[in-house]
Amino acid sequence: MFPIERPRRLRRTSALRRLIAETSLAPADLVAPLFVAEGREEARPIASLPGHVQHTVASLVDEVRALHAAGVGGVILFGVPEHKDELGSGAYDDAGIVQVALRRLREEFADEMVVMADLCLDEYTSHGHCGVLRADGAVDNDATLDLYARAAVAQAAAGAAVVAPSGMMDGQVGAIRSALDDEGYVDTVIMAYSAKYASALYGPFREAVGVEIAHGGDRRSYQQDYRNRRESWREARLDVDEGADIVMVKPAMTYLDVLSDLRREVDVPLCAYHVSGEYSMIKAAAAHGWIDGEAVALEQLTAIRRAGADFVLTYFAREVAEALNS
Repeated sequence: MFPIERPRRLRRTSALRRLIAETSLAPADLVAPLFVAEGREEARPIASLPGHVQHTVASLVDEVRALHAAGVGGVILFGVPEHKDELGSGAYDDAGIVQVALRRLREEFADEMVVMADLCLDEYTSHGHCGVLRADGAVDNDATLDLYARAAVAQAAAGAAVVAPSGMMDGQVGAIRSALDDEGYVDTVIMAYSAKYASALYGPFREAVGVEIAHGGDRRSYQQDYRNRRESWREARLDVDEGADIVMVKPAMTYLDVLSDLRREVDVPLCAYHVSGEYSMIKAAAAHGWIDGEAVALEQLTAIRRAGADFVLTYFAREVAEALNS
């Protein structure tokens, strides 16, 4: 008689479980999204993102200092301008809020912290779309590329180690890579939001940056349809061919299949964005005592790593890093 297989014996103690764990999660695997607001004298809490604020430049530096001390791998900046216009000029203005913040962080941290900048126009446009609008209200893809290129150069000049185009315009990576190389920023990394879905999970983020979307109120004409899987492979391959150094899946938990697919399809670093809605749902349930919020956050972030992400953008970055360090 064959002996009964007993896989449970490998789960018997925490030391055994830790020894044979297939997936790890460390503070260095996390990137913290941060919001910095123009013309603000003090940080302002974001109601739908508990624990997060629209920072002043000074409070931003303090937060990045705490994240660095906790071992978090990097930060990505989103700007909240005082004034918006049709072309989103604050995104590529040398005096725009993200460029001001980048210069301050570069001065404070140099290369000790990976500082990334989201590269899009939506936070800066009066209509809330990610690009220039035609007369009929549709986004003009090619006119938008010129502004993305200008924003990339402005961010690189201000000190961004990584620029992260998130607008889902066709050809955006190629246009940005050409502009950066032409201006001598050949070492600036491009992290492309390659598989970015038109998700219902972005609501708290839009409150955080004060975005209201005109002309139908959504971005389904340029962000991916959540019913589709194969087009993510195509988008990622195109971005890599155009010069993307890193590709991203956004959101994370509802697209683990896509994340796993891309891990097999591409040989560049891969990340996933655990988005605002995913964070806020955990926080809301934990506030009601329905779940252990910290345990769920650790489980979800580990699952994203298990599916193939090399690192994770998450609003839990500081909280989880400090828990992992304790």
